[in-house]
Amino acid sequence: MKKLLKKFVSQKREERQAELYRNLIRHEAKIGGQLFGPIPKNHRREFFCLDERTWIWHEEWIDGNGSVQTKTTRYDVRPDGILKAQDGQPYQRVDLDEARNLRQAAHEYKLRIKTELYNFI
Repeated sequence: MKKLLKKFVSQKREERQAELYRNLIRHEAKIGGQLFGPIPKNHRREFFCLDERTWIWHEEWIDGNGSVQTKTTRYDVRPDGILKAQDGQPYQRVDLDEARNLRQAAHEYKLRIKTELYNFI
C-alpha cells in the first residue's frame, strides 16, 4: 500500500509540473505574439521558444467567409544556419534578412518574458 501511495503522489507531482510547464509556455507564447504589434480582432498570434533550438510562430484568424485559418512556422536554429518549415512543408534555409529578423525577435522575446513573466523569481 505504501508503494502504491508513493507512486500516486509521484504521478500527481509530475502532472502538476507538466501543467505548470504548459501554462508557462502558453503565457510566453502570448507575450511573444505581442512583439509584432497589435493583434487584430479575431486573431490569435503566438511566438515562443519550444526548446534550446526551436522557435514557433503560430497565427489563427477568421477569414471573410467565417472560416478559421492557421499558419504555423517552425524555425530550427542549427550551427550551420536556420531552417524553417511552414504548415508541414519540408524545411528550407532562411535568407540572411529573415535570420536577422528572427534573431531580433528572439532577443526581444527573451527580454519581455524575463521582465513580464519571470521577474518575480
